[in-house]
This record gives sequence, C-alpha cells and structure tokens, in this order.
Amino acid sequence: MKCIIVDDEPLARQGIELNAEDIDFLDIVAQFSNPVKANSWLKNNHADLMFLDIQMPALNGLDFLRGLENPPMTILTTAHSEYALSGFELDVLDYLVKPISMSRFMKAVNKALELHQLRKESNGGKSMPVEKEPKTRENKTIYIKSDRRMIRMKLDDIVMIEGMKDYVMVYTSEERFSVAMNLKTFHGRLPGDGFVRISKSNIINPTHIQEISNNHVHLPGHKVSIGRTFKDDFMDRFVRKKLIERN
Repeated sequence: MKCIIVDDEPLARQGIELNAEDIDFLDIVAQFSNPVKANSWLKNNHADLMFLDIQMPALNGLDFLRGLENPPMTILTTAHSEYALSGFELDVLDYLVKPISMSRFMKAVNKALELHQLRKESNGGKSMPVEKEPKTRENKTIYIKSDRRMIRMKLDDIVMIEGMKDYVMVYTSEERFSVAMNLKTFHGRLPGDGFVRISKSNIINPTHIQEISNNHVHLPGHKVSIGRTFKDDFMDRFVRKKLIERN
C-alpha cells in the first residue's frame, strides 16, 4: 500500500517510518510537515493510507480531513486521546495514541490491509479510493468509548442519552452504554441536528417518539419528563409543524 505521513513533528514521522520499514506491504511514498503541503500533493497523486496527526500549526488535522473529497484510508496519530470521538465521526480507520507501540501499529495497519484488499476485489483488482459518504446520508455512524471498548453505532439506533454528573448513558432499543463525558460535551460532538435536549438530564432522538402526554415523551422503554425551559424549542422544532389538528 502506498502511504503518506502528515505530522509536524520530525521524530513522530521518523517513528512511523521506522515501524513501516519492517512491514513489507507498506510503502511510505511521501512525508509532510503540514496538511497544506499534503493537500497539494494529494491533488495530483494517490495514496492508499494516510497517517495523520491532529494538532498541527496552520491547519488542524481533523479540519484537513473534512476538506478532502476522497481521502485515503486514514489512521490518526496523536498524543491527545480526547479527539477519538471526532475522529471516528470522520470514518477514520484507527486512532493511535503517541507514543505508538509496534504491536498497536501492526494491529492498525493489518486492518488497513484487509480493507485495502476488499476494495481492490470490489474494483476488479484495482486500487481505488472510496468516496466519502454524503453528509446527508441517513444512518450515519459514530464510535463511543465505553468500558475500554470503541463501540460503533448508527445514530438512528440511539433512542436517548441521559446525563449523570461526569458521564452519560447512551440507550439504544436493546442496550445501554456508559461514556465518561458530560451531557453538554457529548451533545456538542454529535453530528447534525437530529437530537434534541428536552431537560437538563436528557437528550432524545425524535424519530423514536411514540407519544407526548402530560409533559412527558414516551420512547421505547422510557418515559422522559420535558423540562420547562426546553419545552417551547422542542415543540416548535419537532412537533407543532407536523401536528395535524382542527383549526
């Protein structure tokens, strides 16, 4: 696989290059100290895999990735684990926290090789970039970190998110997961506007509403109170405009 490294730290680039030297299916074809140079190169060249740092001068790695129409498979490399959720929202392949161990590096690139081979098979043996999912596509996915696991879930499967001091509970119709993050921060990192906060402690997915009665929203397995300060915004955005009633 043709690979590029985008990182402003020379030692970090060297570390990835040294790891890659021992892996016969990786070919580092270019290295860049900033995303602007990488962007110019990608306009005229192809890479199968990109190792991308996040915090860099001039342009943040995540913002750079968002701006690419057909990005290579991407493995984030960073010293800051708090960016994991934002990274997986962009469908990155993996997330490596510096300093990167060889065993963790191997796990990530093996995953890349497997996906690369699947793409070649689906394209008649040709290595071709896969287009990003349209931003308007339904059933977008996110990753949440719960109990030391990165769990992939469709946004449409989330029924409700409940805040509990320093963590939240994310409920689907079948399971629940705890995430070490406060409710306001979690809400701010959800892509799009498909979720609504209806109280100090609860965010809901309106597509799962079954009934609204006596200042409560009924969801599969849940009955949630609507907070007074949140009621008007919720009713205006998700209920009144769809309400069929006699004038």
